[in-house]
Amino acid sequence: MDLARTEVTEATGEKARPLKERPLKGRSRGGAARLGLMAVPVAFFALFFAYPVTAIVSRGLHVDGAWRFGRITEVLGQSDIRHVLWFTTWQALASTALTLLVALPGAYVFARFDFPGKQVLRAVVTVPFVLPTVVVGTAFLALLGRGGLLDELWGVRLDTTVWAILLAHVFFNYAVVVRTVGGLWSQLDPRQEEAARMLGASRFRAWRTVTLPALGPAVAAAALMVFLFTFTSFGVVQILGGPAYSTLEVEIYRQTAQLLDLPTAAVLTIVQFAAVGLILAVHAWTVRRRESALKLVDASAVARRPRGAGQWTLLGLVMATVAVLILLPLGVLIQRSFDGPDGFGFAYYKELTSAEGGAFLVPPIEAVWNSLQYAIVATAIAVVIGGLAAAALTRRAGRLVRGFDALLMLPLGVSAVTVGFGFLITLDKPPLDLRSSWILVPLAQALVGVPFVVRTMLPVLRAVDGRLREAAAVLGASPLRAWREVDLPMVRRALLIAAGFAFAVSLGEFGATVFIARPDNPTLPVAVARLLGRAGDLNYGQAMALSTILMVVCAVSLLLLERIRTDRTTGEF
Repeated sequence: MDLARTEVTEATGEKARPLKERPLKGRSRGGAARLGLMAVPVAFFALFFAYPVTAIVSRGLHVDGAWRFGRITEVLGQSDIRHVLWFTTWQALASTALTLLVALPGAYVFARFDFPGKQVLRAVVTVPFVLPTVVVGTAFLALLGRGGLLDELWGVRLDTTVWAILLAHVFFNYAVVVRTVGGLWSQLDPRQEEAARMLGASRFRAWRTVTLPALGPAVAAAALMVFLFTFTSFGVVQILGGPAYSTLEVEIYRQTAQLLDLPTAAVLTIVQFAAVGLILAVHAWTVRRRESALKLVDASAVARRPRGAGQWTLLGLVMATVAVLILLPLGVLIQRSFDGPDGFGFAYYKELTSAEGGAFLVPPIEAVWNSLQYAIVATAIAVVIGGLAAAALTRRAGRLVRGFDALLMLPLGVSAVTVGFGFLITLDKPPLDLRSSWILVPLAQALVGVPFVVRTMLPVLRAVDGRLREAAAVLGASPLRAWREVDLPMVRRALLIAAGFAFAVSLGEFGATVFIARPDNPTLPVAVARLLGRAGDLNYGQAMALSTILMVVCAVSLLLLERIRTDRTTGEF
């Protein structure tokens, strides 16, 4: 510590003085400043996350003035609930394994190869991750479902089988592995593996003994995130699974919205909360391991053009995988949106301007404008809350900060259905009578956007040389001014990327919004789900048209992000 302060003194040109005489006022306020930065995010999560979730659970288990904890064993003892738990766990494990198998070659190609169109291809594989789960389910329904492409060509229909769900989950999470594993892989020094080969190791043995151990924490972190997203899957399973296949999230929705059985929903929420807490604890451990000392190099110095038939073949296989797994479902979705009753055209898009179908109180096209407005407000909230949280977490410290970091990730795994329904039953009295207010939707969307802001900005903030902050503090700058003049210029790009991710994720939030979006102000995902729930080719075509619009908006957002992205501003996404 004294050495660091001496370096700061030398850097500022200030004459060295005894420790007790040196201006450490800014440093002494560091702990208080961190607590101040944490105050707003903690208050936000306490009010709009912990309070609604706790209220739902307490209403389900607190009956007639007494806690009924025996209800937990009673619910978990039901055979249909055990089936839901088994299917939720089994499909998440299978989806994770299949995603790693398919995506790891892509991670290697993006990490080690430099080829024309790489930036565009990176954006293409990321588009599914920010697409609403409703759109993903709709795309695979158009490809694999009744009347879908495979059904028409070969009579293959997978709309009510687990294979459709697994493939949709791979489609959705491909980018998680490519970005998380590929991001670290691109910065590993290849000379270490080359040294092992010079000592006589085969290519596979050198990779297994040198590269794989270094990649282990990143692979584990990616696997845990994929497992988390698939364990809590809602929109995909809701559309593709049918009544025979339900995850915990789908069952919570059914028990809450259809059966009004709050005790059962509360028990399932507790089970999911416990599972998510365990997953996030293990994920935090793997992230700390990944941030441990590794010999990293500039990613641009590692990537090179493919050489030899083997590398070109691998690149071709990855591009073919992207074409079949990602572009084909999206292409079929677009094709279905133009395949009107009178042939190809804009018939379904034109019908979006009319409210005569009865599915909405307003023309479905208004959902586009509603979603954009909500997403912009949600993005602003997420950037403020997430930015403050990331600034507070910049300096690693103790269990308090680690617990705060875990709190920020909980909305990614805790039932969004529970949060949405909790909003309705808790935020209905002064001074927070928001049940009829438009702000309720952006607040729910911001909860999901904050973790992406934090995970995108935090690694970049931690990469800022701490001695620069020390120098600013020595010169008398307050923590706020030091952040504004030291950190902000260096993380501006990361901030823009974080805002872009928050916008795309907010645009597609469905689990909570399905409860709180008003009939006269539906969001795009809610409108798509409502149209798919109604019989008739017109409703189906309109759902495809709205899904295509939503997909295009998300794709444009990702392409813009790739233009400002650098290898130093990727964060964890």
